[in-house]
Amino acid sequence: MEIAKNNQDGCFTLSPSGDVDLSVARSLQMEIRAAMETKPVRMIVDLEKVPYMDSSGVATLVEAMQIARKQNTTLVLCCMQDKVRSIFEIARLDRIFTIVPTTEDAAGA
Repeated sequence: MEIAKNNQDGCFTLSPSGDVDLSVARSLQMEIRAAMETKPVRMIVDLEKVPYMDSSGVATLVEAMQIARKQNTTLVLCCMQDKVRSIFEIARLDRIFTIVPTTEDAAGA
């Protein structure tokens, strides 16, 4: 799994590509923690290139939300594919996370 990173003007964007499952969730977790250490105002996780996510990936994003809340960082998920979005909807996490359709919306959310 590759994770593209961009940090500009207090907004940190992580863009993983590939399935987020048990074999790679730890890598994503470490990247999110490292990004959060910079104390960004806004953290965007662009999921456009993530066709599948299992419970370990979801747990990683839940942890990211907890960290974000503790340090007053706005966490926004964007560009979710339908399969990934359905996991969040089934678990009702779409009511907890800020989820928007595009990166432009994420930057302004």
